[in-house]
Amino acid sequence: MKSIRKIFGLIVLSGLCFYSCETTDMDLTEDPNSLTPEQANVDFYLNAIERSYVSLMQNFGNYGAQVTRIEYLGSRNYLNAYAPTSFDDEWDLAYRQILADVEAMTPIAQENEQFHHIAIAQLLSANVLITLVDFFGDIPYSEALMADEGNFNPNLDNGAAVYNAAAQLIDTAITNFNKEAALEPEYDPFYNGNYENWIKLANTLKMKIYLQTRLVDNSALSSFNQIVASGDFITSTDEDFQFNYGTNENQPDTRNGKYAGNYRPTGAGSYLSNWLMGTMLEDGDPRIRYYFYRQVNAVPGEEIEPNEQTLTCSMENAPQHYIDGGFTFCSLPNGYWGRDHGDDDGTPGDGFLRTTYGIYPAGGMFDDSRFAPVSQGAGAAGAGITPLMLASWVDFMRAEMAMVEGDVAAAQEFVVSGTAKSITKVRSFGALDEDADLSLAPSEEQVNSFLSGIETAFIEADTEEKWNLLAEEFWISCFGNGILNYNFYRRTGYPTTLQPNREPNPGGFIRSFRYPANLVNNNSSISQKQEVTTTVFWDTNPASPSFPESN
Repeated sequence: MKSIRKIFGLIVLSGLCFYSCETTDMDLTEDPNSLTPEQANVDFYLNAIERSYVSLMQNFGNYGAQVTRIEYLGSRNYLNAYAPTSFDDEWDLAYRQILADVEAMTPIAQENEQFHHIAIAQLLSANVLITLVDFFGDIPYSEALMADEGNFNPNLDNGAAVYNAAAQLIDTAITNFNKEAALEPEYDPFYNGNYENWIKLANTLKMKIYLQTRLVDNSALSSFNQIVASGDFITSTDEDFQFNYGTNENQPDTRNGKYAGNYRPTGAGSYLSNWLMGTMLEDGDPRIRYYFYRQVNAVPGEEIEPNEQTLTCSMENAPQHYIDGGFTFCSLPNGYWGRDHGDDDGTPGDGFLRTTYGIYPAGGMFDDSRFAPVSQGAGAAGAGITPLMLASWVDFMRAEMAMVEGDVAAAQEFVVSGTAKSITKVRSFGALDEDADLSLAPSEEQVNSFLSGIETAFIEADTEEKWNLLAEEFWISCFGNGILNYNFYRRTGYPTTLQPNREPNPGGFIRSFRYPANLVNNNSSISQKQEVTTTVFWDTNPASPSFPESN
């Protein structure tokens, strides 16, 4: 995670269109924040905004995935799972870099009639505001970025007010996309200057707002359906909003950060979620060989004897609440070596044993049962993606709204189509691993059989089972970014099939995160939240720990 901030500046300076990698490194090769407004180039500003945006969404996507079991969370206590200092970088990215750069860039771009620069910046900043509210609740907005006026301690704005401001910003962005610009952005890493797709993204983000506020806004459903009726939103995978990475290892490192952190001389550096791997293994999901790469063919306590040195829990008994609920404990068959939700055991020398990221979305290896250790340059060498808003996800958004309306047939259609779009996209990555034996890739017949099974299961399920099936397929399709899942989980309480924390009493689930340490330590107007059970404005569900159920 070292180089998004370097690469965008290098792209503009060199005129080369290559891709970059996630990072939280603040050392910029070309830093627009070091320029005065008179010196600044609008393209530099926009590139800085875009690279910071990708970093921010990657980070929040990881947090959302960890708490919803898409990724592994290694804490037995939800309150202490994330220290306030964990979010200092995200706050800096959001305010000092993205929002401040948008404010500084806009008057220059306005004077130059660079309306499409402005539109992109407005759209990205709107989603930044939405995401900050989703994760923290009330945030500074109306008084933010007013240090020049002497306000160094901005007050918090109600989350609903910030959402309304973000929605207005999206509408303004659409207006600017529809204007004729005197100068176009030199580089568009997302849509390559296709403003029809940018407008579709804008409308899709409005759909996201309506979906997330449906519990507190009686008009949200009709507003959502108005956009659906227009057809002007993301529906096809060629309209997917994503960031693409390259394969360069250094100066700069352009690889997907999940690849860079796991395809190393010391082996894999991350653990993956036993719940996600186990669910996909049990269901025969055709994406499993693309998502995960196994370095070994057996896990202690499964096909081979327990081993305290490499997998401590293989020598332990499952906690009673795991036994009562029938949840996977500690190990999975066939070499899928991960960790349970809340497993806080130490880290043994298992870098060449644990399962790691595969070809999608990290750009690693396709799992063709070669069981070779990871190495730098293996597989797609890091040429993966960060998914930001995909057509498959939009189908699941529509499935949720259909369930709310009681239109079970439509919900079924969207669950199946969303899963199908996800599978098609994921399978397209297989060829990126030139050394892979793709004879082990799922066939069309296997994929069709899997989709038919989902359709049948949905038809035969009762209402709660339908919600669980919808949610599970949504979870699997969102591998790579858990923001929407974190929101869905708090909004609906599904799926109830998630593996609970190893700790029987981990405290109330994280309904919102504590504020960043730098914020509360330097802003006298804001006090730190003492709990993580404070709900955001659109979450009207029962208090934790009784909700969500899979705690």
